Amino acid sequence: MFTLPNLITIGRVLLIPVVAFLLLDHDYTLAFAVFVVAAIGDWVDGFLARRLNQMSQLGAVLDPVADKMTMMIVAILMSAQGMLPIWLAVVIVMRDAIIVAGAVAYRFVVGRIEMAPTRLSKANTFLEFGVISLVMAQAAQLVALQAWLMPLFILLFTSVFVSGAHYVWVWRKKAMAETGQE
Repeated sequence: MFTLPNLITIGRVLLIPVVAFLLLDHDYTLAFAVFVVAAIGDWVDGFLARRLNQMSQLGAVLDPVADKMTMMIVAILMSAQGMLPIWLAVVIVMRDAIIVAGAVAYRFVVGRIEMAPTRLSKANTFLEFGVISLVMAQAAQLVALQAWLMPLFILLFTSVFVSGAHYVWVWRKKAMAETGQE
C-alpha cells in the first residue's frame, strides 16, 4: 500500500487544495508551479509503478481519482475566474462525472471492475494538464498565448468529448458482454 508510486499519488491528492487556495488567492505563478508538479507527479507515479512493478489496486483507483478531482476543481475555479470558458469547464466536469457514475453502475450491475485507462484517455489527461498549465502560465504572465487560447480550448473540448464517449462505448460493451446481453 505504501509504495513510492502510491505515496506520489497521495501527494498529488494533497496538492489539490493547495492549487485551489492559490487560484482563489489569485497567485497564478505559484498555482502554475504546484499544478505542474502535480502533472509531472501523474506521469512519475505511473512510470514508477510499471518500472518497479509496484502496481496496486489502491494506485489503480487513487490515480484516476486524483486526476479527476484535480481537473474538476481547477476547471471550475478557472472558469469562475474567467480563465476558461464555462462550456469547457462543463464538458470536463461532465466527462469525469459520467465516468465515475458509469464505474459505480458497472460495479453494481456486473461486479468487480478493473480500472485500465485507454490510450485515448491518457492522451486526453496529458492534453488537459497541458492546456490548463498554459492557461495558468498565461494568467501568471509567464507566456503570451491569447491568440492560441481558443484553438487550444476547441482541441481540448474535442479530446474531452471524444475520450468520454469512447469510455462510455468501451464500458457499455464490456458490461453487455459480462451480463450476456451482447
